[in-house]
Amino acid sequence: MRFGEISVGEAAGAILAHSLTLPGSRPFKKGRLLSADDIAAIAEAGIRTIVAARLDPDDLREDEAASRVAAALAGGNVEPAAAFTGRVNLFATAPGLLVFDRDKLDRLNLVDEALTLATLPPYAVVEPRRMIATVKVIPFAAPRAVVDTCAALAAEGGPLLRVAPFVPTDAELIQTRLPGLKESILDKTRDVTERRLAALGSHLVQESRCRHATSDLAPRLREVADRVGLVLVAGASAIVDRRDVIPAAIVAAGGRVEHFGMPVDPGNLMLVGAIGGTPVLGLPGCARSPKENGFDWVLQRLLARLPVGPEQIMRMGAGGLLAEIPSRPAPRADAATAAGAGAGAGTAAGPRAPRIAALLLAAGQSRRMGVVNKLLVEIDGVPMVRRVAEAMRRSQAAPLVVVLGHEADRVRAALTGLGGGVTIVENPDYAAGLSTSLRRGLAALPADVDGAVVCLGDMPRVAPRTIDRLLAAFNPAEGRAICVPTRNGKRGNPVLWARRFFPEMQEIAGDVGARHLIGAYPEAVAEVEMDEDDGVLIDIDTPEALADFTAREAAMAGSPSAAKVSA
Repeated sequence: MRFGEISVGEAAGAILAHSLTLPGSRPFKKGRLLSADDIAAIAEAGIRTIVAARLDPDDLREDEAASRVAAALAGGNVEPAAAFTGRVNLFATAPGLLVFDRDKLDRLNLVDEALTLATLPPYAVVEPRRMIATVKVIPFAAPRAVVDTCAALAAEGGPLLRVAPFVPTDAELIQTRLPGLKESILDKTRDVTERRLAALGSHLVQESRCRHATSDLAPRLREVADRVGLVLVAGASAIVDRRDVIPAAIVAAGGRVEHFGMPVDPGNLMLVGAIGGTPVLGLPGCARSPKENGFDWVLQRLLARLPVGPEQIMRMGAGGLLAEIPSRPAPRADAATAAGAGAGAGTAAGPRAPRIAALLLAAGQSRRMGVVNKLLVEIDGVPMVRRVAEAMRRSQAAPLVVVLGHEADRVRAALTGLGGGVTIVENPDYAAGLSTSLRRGLAALPADVDGAVVCLGDMPRVAPRTIDRLLAAFNPAEGRAICVPTRNGKRGNPVLWARRFFPEMQEIAGDVGARHLIGAYPEAVAEVEMDEDDGVLIDIDTPEALADFTAREAAMAGSPSAAKVSA
């Protein structure tokens, strides 16, 4: 890749290195692939040279390079998002533990400075839509040889990243008593344990109590191990030796002690054993607290069906100091809250994917189409509004809110069977214009969404990948709070809006949308070029537009169009 200052006249096809704001024109942001029209506008502004990057034949543009490596990385229960600015974020699709080979990750990052991979810590607890890793191409392009090497390394022996899902398991808790031990302490231990298991998708099916004696505990263990998938034993006194009451009872019940002790504090006095094929855990005293401790680490791996034998436990020392010390006050407080709330240790680590809703405006009167409701025009046998709704449903934006108005019953019938996660609301004021439907739709969105993709019902070529690419670009912290699709530099729809703009959008009046806000907030706008996808520029407002569309569809398909107009 060649990088530096070049003459504007030589810059067509180059990548702009630094943003430009031209008089009377919208900003040209860094990373823009400069077209002939762009060059003309820059030259007209009197600019003679710019700093830009030009690719060599063996270079891959940043998005393509990042996408190739991310695809090779993604194993079970891991999904890469669309690329944007050379970044691909990878997300968990199931609750579980993030698993990867640290040495292999380091080898990938050592290939070349142009390409990087950052992840959450190994064995982090993750939820669906939790970001677990990000691939970033540092310059505007990466050499093909570097990308090939990284992709091959990422896939070597199986994809580098996977999420081991938690397997729902029935567990039973046995607590032992000594004179003077309050029953309220045992009650609290039961409640904390029940929440801890529930946070990982498992169930405490029963709790029982007996004397803190091998003779009482052993027969109870033998009975319980035959009917559940996991046995937990909380002793009235901490285990201090392999021959103490709890390990002795496991052996007396026909089981075995696999490991005692661990390099995690709190949690040192953890015991792992088994009776037949049923794991039995002797809990450290800290397990009575909801705060993160070594018991969590062992429990998480067991429920994710990962190995947790002596070697795995003895390798837990790195990062195993969880105790509060004066120089690091209360680091476990957040983990305790998460564990009690159903997330478990580690869930708070790492950002989540922004929650972006899909808002489909389908209330208009279709006046320019004549007597026909354009939303019910059938294209390849599918009503136009349903085509748009299905595309939005297949994207990563959720939930979907649809606003109806004109001929609401007929449009609702066309949307029947879309599935869960769809909310349909009616706008009784639809005749007053588009703004009323926008207000009604925004009011129906969940309170916790970070933004919304707003789409019109007359855009039959909108594709799920288009919406997903907008979601990938969305990052308000980096100045991308309004994401606008473009095709060959021309702006189209749908548009993704951050929640911060909802109040202003709800104040709009008349038969207009929120387009003027794009001009009012240029610093928040990200133009997202849609390569080989002109669906963002196509809407069907008139019979002539419909005829033109169906003719083009027929030409592309090589056969007569199946579009037809519903009465």
